[in-house]
Amino acid sequence: MIGAIVMGVLLPVALFFLLGLHTISQFLTIAASTFLTWGVADLLANILERPRLQGRTPGRAIREDIQRRAE
Repeated sequence: MIGAIVMGVLLPVALFFLLGLHTISQFLTIAASTFLTWGVADLLANILERPRLQGRTPGRAIREDIQRRAE
């Protein structure tokens, strides 16, 4: 809940004012892109937390999956 508020509202407002933007469409674009980025990062973090992936780097996990499929 906190992440949604920060990434969907507070960060876009800060960027909107710091970048000196003027239109509502610019604000909505920033809000959508930061919220979407946060969602994708959260999804990838959840995938990497799975027990079979713990303690492995993403590159190592991909290499092991390719080797397992090749056998």
